[in-house]
Amino acid sequence: MAWSATARYGLDPAPGGLGLVQDLLNTVDAGAPRLPDLLAGVTQAQAWIDEATAQWTAVTGQQVPRVALDADGLAELRAFRDGLQEATAKAQDAASGAGVLAPVLHSATAALRLGDDGLVRLEPRGTGWRRLASLALAATFEGQQADTRRRLKTCRNLRCRVAFYDRSRNNSGVWHDVRSCGNAANLRAYRARRRAQGG
Repeated sequence: MAWSATARYGLDPAPGGLGLVQDLLNTVDAGAPRLPDLLAGVTQAQAWIDEATAQWTAVTGQQVPRVALDADGLAELRAFRDGLQEATAKAQDAASGAGVLAPVLHSATAALRLGDDGLVRLEPRGTGWRRLASLALAATFEGQQADTRRRLKTCRNLRCRVAFYDRSRNNSGVWHDVRSCGNAANLRAYRARRRAQGG
């Protein structure tokens, strides 16, 4: 089993529960050739949710009840994904949030639970799309605590919104795929410089 939205772009997933956040971001229509939006309709979105929550259970070892989605919930889930996409892109700019209190885009409920193994876990709450948002925000929070969240990025190519986990040594990756997105952007920049020098 794999994170299906991320796998369709041929990418390795982010570690642990952060893979859910990456997979949610990768439900968008992106890539070359364009792949469809997995949240385009309730049936398609429910299929992705069922796969994603099963994978989340596999990587975290925590059970999640079935997340049922309806048409209203689908619209909310898309808005949540778009807000998460925007926040992820802004997080890549180190100066974007320095010393500034950012407005709250989304919130979700969760509980702290002490297990019989002595570990305290963040337990997502809610139903429907809110449960999925809670799972994603909890995974994002845990990624911040583990210092892995900063490696989850969106492709710098403005025509591409694919989310990738930057495994470069110095966390300097900006393209989800250097061959398809990086080379095209570098070629456009080179041609623009040549035109400017010639004019």
